[in-house]
Amino acid sequence: MTDATMTDKTILTFDCGTTSSRVILYSPRDDGTLVARASSQREFAQHFPQPGWVEHDADEIWQTSLGCAKAAMEAAHLSSTDISAIAITNQRETVVVWDRATGRPIHRAIVWQDRRTEPLMRQLRDAGHEAQVRAATGLTLDPYFSASKIAWILDACEGARDRAQRGELACGTIDSWMLWNLTRGAVHATDASNASRTMLARIGGTNGAQWDDALCELMRVPRAMLPQIVDSSGAIATSDASVLGAAIAITGIAGDQQAALYGQQCHTLGQAKCTFGTGCFLLANAGTESPAAPEGLLMTVAWRMNDVTTYAIEGGVFIGGSAVQWLRDGLKFFEHASDVNQLAASVPDSGGVVVVPGFAGLGAPWWDANARGAVLGLTRGSTNAHLSRATLEGVAHQVVDLVEAIERAGITIVMLRVDGGAAASDLLMQIEADLLGKTVERPRNLETTALGAAMLAQRGLAMNVSARDHAASDDSIERRFDPTIDQHARDAARTRWRNAIAAIRAFGHSS
Repeated sequence: MTDATMTDKTILTFDCGTTSSRVILYSPRDDGTLVARASSQREFAQHFPQPGWVEHDADEIWQTSLGCAKAAMEAAHLSSTDISAIAITNQRETVVVWDRATGRPIHRAIVWQDRRTEPLMRQLRDAGHEAQVRAATGLTLDPYFSASKIAWILDACEGARDRAQRGELACGTIDSWMLWNLTRGAVHATDASNASRTMLARIGGTNGAQWDDALCELMRVPRAMLPQIVDSSGAIATSDASVLGAAIAITGIAGDQQAALYGQQCHTLGQAKCTFGTGCFLLANAGTESPAAPEGLLMTVAWRMNDVTTYAIEGGVFIGGSAVQWLRDGLKFFEHASDVNQLAASVPDSGGVVVVPGFAGLGAPWWDANARGAVLGLTRGSTNAHLSRATLEGVAHQVVDLVEAIERAGITIVMLRVDGGAAASDLLMQIEADLLGKTVERPRNLETTALGAAMLAQRGLAMNVSARDHAASDDSIERRFDPTIDQHARDAARTRWRNAIAAIRAFGHSS
């Protein structure tokens, strides 16, 4: 794999998101840095069987991903023999359970946003298991993570639990599902970053993540279902030639947020990024020693290479860019999501309105599944413009909550790097810088999730290009947003926000 001619070839990156499948083809420049050549994207259906339930058709995810790969290669006038490696990055925590013999799912995939297993999480908390789970996994007992979703599927599908015990069923996050299909069932694996999100893996040390029998027993997930845990970069697998027309090395896998951290070149302790997508996810590099998870935050594996693990402190906001979709689809304020910027900018401030977009409960640092969204501070003068601006502010406030929690843990964040679709909004990024009181840096390439996965695959191919050689430079930054409000205004806004959080949490627990 180290032949120099491989540097002339292309890396095909599967970016399996929450609402769409996408493939981006990257080729290296002379200096080894990667540039996108072509891409294809296809949305897939979102299923909401009951309030708080979110499901995907795993077969549709695979078929749309495969279709994107073929379309991107056609657009770039490339054949499968021009592809030197495959990278995978994926929505995390979403799980699929499938029949090993047929390769067919036994139930729709249960999505990371899904809240149906909150009663089970409450039982485990009430039974005193929170500290045990947190110490082992770096996670908190919440429906967000994969384990309880797997258990729910086994209980919901007749005979599934017995079949799982016999080894007839496989389970995994979307990276595992993609690997299974790319290899026609020859490889059942997941990388350490995705494994660390399941609540079934004990994290720590150079190994990073390993399945834990006690956790499997507690969560009622048979060990026989689980994939092998592999490095995030290296010789992971080889695709079956029948899938794309040639056998292609699969050399990079990471959960979407870890891939974005890598793609944002946050390779040293304390460097941080926030992805503004469906949700908002902030990760800070925590180095190669696994510290205890700070209060209200998560400890997770960032990536594992050559059996050396880098860790990250993480905070996740469930509702980010999807709050704008609510304004568009639920309230019908505008036709296109990007229209929110003009509408929100038409007023100088939110007019005292505060929007807390807790539509799926509150994530870090609150972890309150009972909280719900709210609009506070309405007057007769409040307009759709004020609500739109307050919604953007609500997204930004949630990110400030994460930064403040990380800094309380002793890690100083000097500036914040951003990516994701919603980061394209100048107004949202300026609001973020103002409320944060720190510079926000936006790169020229907002697709750092797919780029990070491609960089991991490139490294896995041993192309003699070190990730640390891709140091961030001024050329990679498209714009810096510096704070424009004073500390008094910032403090006042933050106080209103904290009061709003207290109000919705009290309401959620009273109903």
